Amino acid sequence: QVQLVESGGGLVQAGGSLRLSCAASGSPFSDYNMAWYRQAPDKQRELVGTISNTFRTRYADSVKGRFTISRDNAKNTVSLQMKSLKPEDTAVYYCKAIYFREYWGQGTQVTVSS
Repeated sequence: QVQLVESGGGLVQAGGSLRLSCAASGSPFSDYNMAWYRQAPDKQRELVGTISNTFRTRYADSVKGRFTISRDNAKNTVSLQMKSLKPEDTAVYYCKAIYFREYWGQGTQVTVSS
């Protein structure tokens, strides 16, 4: 069983930065493919980016160049570094692990004020 716990959300002004973390239980974390999603009010959940178990990253066009996903297999964590935040980045951010099936965290709120 894989459990995911996100942290690091909060309120930030437009143009600011925020770093989200996702701590994973279970092993072997190094085999998990990981992803970040977000869901804004009244909108569908959308993919922000992914990091594979070989450290390959991919990003949605809307965040490319502003967001960076990284992972630390020794600490069983995946991070989402967000820079140049915009009000439209406001959403609940979710971490997902893919290991034979999908596992989701509970989400963390990010609010970007204009």
